[in-house]
Amino acid sequence: MFQLFTDLTKKSPAIDQKINEIQNQLKCLPEGKLTIAHNGKNTKWYQSDGQNRKYIPKSNRTLAEQLALRKYLSLVLEELLQEKTAISFYNRHRSIESKSALLLQDSSLGYSELLSPYFQVPPSHTAWLQENYDRSSRNPENLIYKTVNGILVRSKSEALIAMLLYTNKIPFRYECALTLGDIKFYPDFTILHPKTDRIFYWEHFGLMDSPGYRQNIFSKQQVYATHGILPTIQLLTTYESQMHPLNTELVEKMIQYYFLQ
Repeated sequence: MFQLFTDLTKKSPAIDQKINEIQNQLKCLPEGKLTIAHNGKNTKWYQSDGQNRKYIPKSNRTLAEQLALRKYLSLVLEELLQEKTAISFYNRHRSIESKSALLLQDSSLGYSELLSPYFQVPPSHTAWLQENYDRSSRNPENLIYKTVNGILVRSKSEALIAMLLYTNKIPFRYECALTLGDIKFYPDFTILHPKTDRIFYWEHFGLMDSPGYRQNIFSKQQVYATHGILPTIQLLTTYESQMHPLNTELVEKMIQYYFLQ
């Protein structure tokens, strides 16, 4: 399933680019629909606007060619848009509520314990995962979403990120203390790179509709940067609002780019 999703994420940008190219081409072609009539060996071309049709003489073959190209490109565009819709549908429904995730998440089913060895990180990282660490104690009543590896997080989006890290065998800690100067932060995810052992931080900002919240996160990012933890280098960030929920495809791409190449 993950290979299928990876293939789709690689294909999606190419589809968008092709759609844009065809739409630009169609803008340069004459309007109308080409109708081709056959009478024995004779062929006649007509240009139609949906109500009337006009004969195209053989001397104006260029117009017939352009209308033929319009029809062809329109059909290709229709197929690409259908494919984009199918990928979008898949992305929307491949969530933390997927059957495979629920199989891991619901310990009462008995599968999560049996499958845990499959998602085991290398022995060199097991000790790091098992170490005790200073974890945030704020608002424990908000820790209501159980992840596939059994920890509780504060939102479905964080549970999604945790699931994809876990199933890709990437060791992480949730809300582990990080002191920068005289400020103590609790990044959503502290991640140990599975190949280089470098530490990365992943912050998910899920209330971007709130002006006060936005101001706070930008101040927080400035503190990170002041202490050498730079966005897109050691600090990964994702955002969402009510109109723009977390994009599963984006999370997969980020994990692939930063930790699996």
